[in-house]
Amino acid sequence: MRLRHLALLLALPLLPACKSQKEAPPAAPAKPAAPEAAATPPATQKNKIGLVLGLGGRGDQSFNDSALRGLEMWASGVKYEGGGYKDVSPEELESTIQQSLGQDRARRNLQVTPLGITPVVIQSRVAEDYEPNLQLLVDQGVSLSLAVGFMLENAVEAAAKRNPDMRFLLVDSPLLSAQGEPYSLPNVRTVVFREEEGCFLVGALAGLTTKTGKVGFVGGMEIPLVKRYEAGFRAGVAATNPKATVVINYTGSFTNFALGKQVGQDLLTKNTDVVFAAAGVDGLGAIQAVKEARDEGKPVYVIGVDSDPSHLAPKAVLSAVVKRVDLVVYEAVKEQVQGRFQGGNQSLGLQEGGITYAPVRLDFPGKTEALARLEELKAKIISGEIKVPTHPAQLQPANAANSKP
Repeated sequence: MRLRHLALLLALPLLPACKSQKEAPPAAPAKPAAPEAAATPPATQKNKIGLVLGLGGRGDQSFNDSALRGLEMWASGVKYEGGGYKDVSPEELESTIQQSLGQDRARRNLQVTPLGITPVVIQSRVAEDYEPNLQLLVDQGVSLSLAVGFMLENAVEAAAKRNPDMRFLLVDSPLLSAQGEPYSLPNVRTVVFREEEGCFLVGALAGLTTKTGKVGFVGGMEIPLVKRYEAGFRAGVAATNPKATVVINYTGSFTNFALGKQVGQDLLTKNTDVVFAAAGVDGLGAIQAVKEARDEGKPVYVIGVDSDPSHLAPKAVLSAVVKRVDLVVYEAVKEQVQGRFQGGNQSLGLQEGGITYAPVRLDFPGKTEALARLEELKAKIISGEIKVPTHPAQLQPANAANSKP
């Protein structure tokens, strides 16, 4: 115990530097308080739920913001604004729920109502902040710690082993052994998504939409997760337009908006007219590139990832692969509040409603037929008739030939 206390004392001076300037740092462990405590509605200590964000942070319009929506707006009934929390109006809450869940809400009888919990959100500046930030949540007395992003896997593993009585949710990665094999801890729930299934559908949409016969793929780091996006997307394009070419470009980053915009512009100069941006903040840059081209009158489209980015470029966003991170977070918090949260591993795809594609709001020739085709392909994936590849090496030779860097 004495060694553990010493480790905590050594870690604490580093914590203020780990926080984003957007959010005030949390109080010292002697007087636990959420970073937004001054504006947070009253709640009991046992209902404090913590969240450590990945490096993209608040405002990424994607993965992190989806997790924040599930914790803050849905579970807490608040929104972060001006450095603190404000109550969300019933109309605004309903709008965010409907926009995210759409028809699946009624089909699956999804009930989303505030749970009376207090959110404690910590932004990390560098990867080395993850583990001390998770420990800070434990020290502040949260009953459940949420970690969003595959880069937090090691930190969650270490924190969970150090605090066996604390519960953790790790989104977008399993726990991995020293041999790289998934394994479980009793106090950790991991959630991964079958992203390739949604990518197949938006790839099919791109194949049906392109007029130049060339579509673009913007990836971030060349890691297995993003390779699944590439594989599913290319397979989908080939399913509806086998003669189309997929032009591939990886940025090597998830946090460089300017680089993503540059790559997006480069793809457009190569005559691609549909670009799939799967690169975090870099992807936002690619979306901006397509938006500017669209504003100049060019008939080009962009497809987003993780969350629907239509509000960023309503005239350019064709659709998006949506991971329902918000719903995963909300359901985990709900189970924790109700005393039902358990560890284990989950894999979510089209069948479970964890993956979907965003509504196609823009008009284009043959749209009605294209959407009907997507639903047919979706049904075949769910039934198992279509097996979506998870790595480019699994693509059929003919499909693999129709791509280039």
